Amino acid sequence: MLALSKQVSVPKIAAMYMGAVIGAGFASGQEILQFIIVHGQDGIKEVVLVTFLFCYLGAITLYLSRKLGTNNYLVLLNFLVGKKLAKLIDIISLLMLAGGLSVMLSGSGAVFSEHFNIPAWYGILIIAGINCLVLLCGMHGVLWINVILVPLKITAILITSLLLIQLQNNPITANLAVQQSENIRHWTFSGLLYVSYNMILVIAVLSTIGKDINTKSAIAGGILGGLGLGVTAGVMVIAGLTVYPEITNYKVPMIYMAGIIGAGLRNTMGLLIWLAILTTTVANAHGFASRVAEPGSYRYKMIGIGITLLAIPLARLDFDKLVGIIYPIFGYAGLLLIIILLVVPPVKYLR
Repeated sequence: MLALSKQVSVPKIAAMYMGAVIGAGFASGQEILQFIIVHGQDGIKEVVLVTFLFCYLGAITLYLSRKLGTNNYLVLLNFLVGKKLAKLIDIISLLMLAGGLSVMLSGSGAVFSEHFNIPAWYGILIIAGINCLVLLCGMHGVLWINVILVPLKITAILITSLLLIQLQNNPITANLAVQQSENIRHWTFSGLLYVSYNMILVIAVLSTIGKDINTKSAIAGGILGGLGLGVTAGVMVIAGLTVYPEITNYKVPMIYMAGIIGAGLRNTMGLLIWLAILTTTVANAHGFASRVAEPGSYRYKMIGIGITLLAIPLARLDFDKLVGIIYPIFGYAGLLLIIILLVVPPVKYLR
């Protein structure tokens, strides 16, 4: 890995972590709706589970990355499961990163078409172009885009959600118990799926800075990032419950929720959701490219740009359909990985 000028600080680690998760699905409200809000009041308990998992898994991933001095996730996988199984998980991870990149591009198109009334193609091509420019700047570009944009998008999500909760005055409506009973997945399993598909990208991104962090900042950054994700998700869930099931009719539920409060906030939220999509677009492309080439190298940049261009055709599919199909599949695939992260490190270090 091309060395950074100094060790990555805790806020930058947390921002990089949250930036990998808060993308098109999270910031738009679509994945929070499909995985958590549909469970009604049990969704609150699911948020607690998700927060704990994000904190622990983020901290253990960064801790191991530091101990192993990683610059990509394959080194970490080899340590956890051995080279043979690591090869299989590696293939799955690369497919998930490429698929996730398509979802991000599709989310950009959805925001442009649904909110700005601009053809989706423009949203897809513009975010693909910016992503390529960030990758050309190497690790510094990846770090700084998260440091700048993550606080902005979290603030916007929290303000919108809190204002809606205050405006609605009925945080959890009576008919939600019926909606919950019709849902296929139990809330605990849904929470595991939600975290598991996110952790593939998180591991791919966080493992690239193993050589540039110390042990204390690794653990603190993982916990801080997990708490930030959990609190943001929790507030979004409570706000979403106030307008459920109406929000199921929208590809970008957060823009609909902001529109209830006012047109000005709706326009602002539309822009910030698009910026949230950008950070995870970068995270997917960076995770993929850093696995195949030395981060920051010429080959890394060309691979990152190449996978971005290849993701464009799939991005033409509807955003909500991609989230509903691709994310659960990736969640099932990622379950093995989070079980390994929960079990293997304590066994290896405590025996």
